Amino acid sequence: MKSKNMNMTEGRPIRLLLLFALPLMLGNMFQNVYVLTDTVIVGRGVGLEALAALGAVDWLSWLLFSIATGFTQGFSILVAQKFGEGDLNGVRRVTGVSLRLSVVLIVICTAASLSLVPVFMDLLNVQDTLRSMASTYVSILFGGFALSAFYNFSASMLRAVGDSRTPLVAMVISSVVNIVLDAVVVFAFKWGITGAACATIFSQGVAGVFCFVKMMQTPELRISRKNLKADLPLEKTLMGLGMPMSAMNLIISIGGIVVQSVVNTCSIGFIAGFTATNKMYGLLDTAAISYGYAVTTYVGQNYGAEKHKRIRDGINAAMILCLFTFVIISSFLFFFGRYIVMLFISSEDPLLVNEAVSTGVRFIRIMAVFLLTLYFLYIYRSALQGIGKTVPTMISGIVEFVIRVTLAIVISRTGHEANILFCEPSAWIGAMLFLGASWYYYQGKLLKNAR
Repeated sequence: MKSKNMNMTEGRPIRLLLLFALPLMLGNMFQNVYVLTDTVIVGRGVGLEALAALGAVDWLSWLLFSIATGFTQGFSILVAQKFGEGDLNGVRRVTGVSLRLSVVLIVICTAASLSLVPVFMDLLNVQDTLRSMASTYVSILFGGFALSAFYNFSASMLRAVGDSRTPLVAMVISSVVNIVLDAVVVFAFKWGITGAACATIFSQGVAGVFCFVKMMQTPELRISRKNLKADLPLEKTLMGLGMPMSAMNLIISIGGIVVQSVVNTCSIGFIAGFTATNKMYGLLDTAAISYGYAVTTYVGQNYGAEKHKRIRDGINAAMILCLFTFVIISSFLFFFGRYIVMLFISSEDPLLVNEAVSTGVRFIRIMAVFLLTLYFLYIYRSALQGIGKTVPTMISGIVEFVIRVTLAIVISRTGHEANILFCEPSAWIGAMLFLGASWYYYQGKLLKNAR
């Protein structure tokens, strides 16, 4: 059987990055298609209030899942570096210990998140008319967190050794399952927002099982019982990589929750329009995430192989890819953004519909203008992660937090809540500038020892 793994220490950087990123883009697109489908079905099958309820707790969902993603991405950095060194026993050892740590973290996060749901509802200022649906939706997602984390772990390990195709296949299968289940439970069984949440969790479980089976079939990642034994020095190293990235995501999430708490004080139409565009955010940053994963793997492998000049060449190639992608996606959003937003909106009140659509269209165009900033942010952040410098990435999360929270507080006191739409791109700009300065500092140090 031909190996799906990609050695990124040889060959043209731009070709390697594109070949690695394309399957990830497709996989992320399928993942976001089922998120969007979930939102459309809830908005049209259950109602505008259900859509607003779903959006009211959007950042809570991202909070928990991003914490797990931060740890698994951190763990995968060492896997990529060991793979670049050619230390396959080291790859398996790191994978096994990472799995041990992930199980412990999943149990802790699940228990903590479920116990704090009522507190989160208060912090987010969720309106009484939305609270019951919002609590139910987020509780189901938290309860099924292990299934989502299972996928993130397996997919991260596969990407670290250069396999970006298996996560793609997993997302295609998961998306189809989710769309079918969504339609059945909402339209046929009338389970409403509860059914939508259950369908999402089940489909993520399908993706997790698929990736884990493929991971165990990959020789470099096929762990045995001895790889699962405790190894305190290695566990400290892995937590040193994973904790700053997880902390970064946690800090960013808290900032997002503050912004969402301001949004939740606005009208139902504004919340629904904000939610419609926020759900499309996943599609907007699909390329950014995919290029980011590609850069982390590329930089990690070449750092392990001590090919530092190739790292610089790879970052330059990634910037070129981001520029072309930005032009295409931003143009599409400006021409077709209104039609996309209108897919989510359904109500018998025309004034409510108009407010939701106008809010969504304005938000999507603001984000489209600043999309290149987001792409560069991901490139710099991923490059730093690839060389194991995860503390600057955590600090970038603090920068995003400060900008989001400061703007949200100022805007909420001015009485012009509509300007809350500028919090997101402003946070991108601040974090991108900090990460760019950090990356070029470390790149200069690497090039002094280049070969």
